[in-house]
Amino acid sequence: MTVYTPRRAARVLLVDAAGRVLLFCGSDPARPEHGRWWFTPGGGLDAGETYPECAARELAEETGLRLSVPAVGAPVHRDVTEFPFDGVWYRQEQEFFLVRVAGHEVDTAGFSDIERASVAAHRWWPPDELAASGERYYPPDLPAVLARALAAGQGAPC
Repeated sequence: MTVYTPRRAARVLLVDAAGRVLLFCGSDPARPEHGRWWFTPGGGLDAGETYPECAARELAEETGLRLSVPAVGAPVHRDVTEFPFDGVWYRQEQEFFLVRVAGHEVDTAGFSDIERASVAAHRWWPPDELAASGERYYPPDLPAVLARALAAGQGAPC
């Protein structure tokens, strides 16, 4: 029986004026044989932190983009996922936020030590190219989640 560590996380669908979504490419340092995958900026909530507060903090740390908490807006998607990372199994309740920018030069200077060890690259992906790429990405329905959020007109421009 797998014992899960509960975790709450905020993830950000950061979309530029060309409609591309920013993703990071990383791997699990404890399981290098597992390969790499693409994922959105974001991370776990600190004690007492709300999902929008976490999303704003994680954006600043991982991309250098500094936004007010109100600019993050309301969540556009929620789900629960279970996964291992760095020797720990997590059961993660996560909320996704859509943030639109004209453009942004990603600055990863705020990465934590584990992010520096596990994240190899970042890329702005056109959603159709991502879906057709054959690359592994999370959540596995990311193109559909993004399409629903964009179609609903959610996410205020920053």
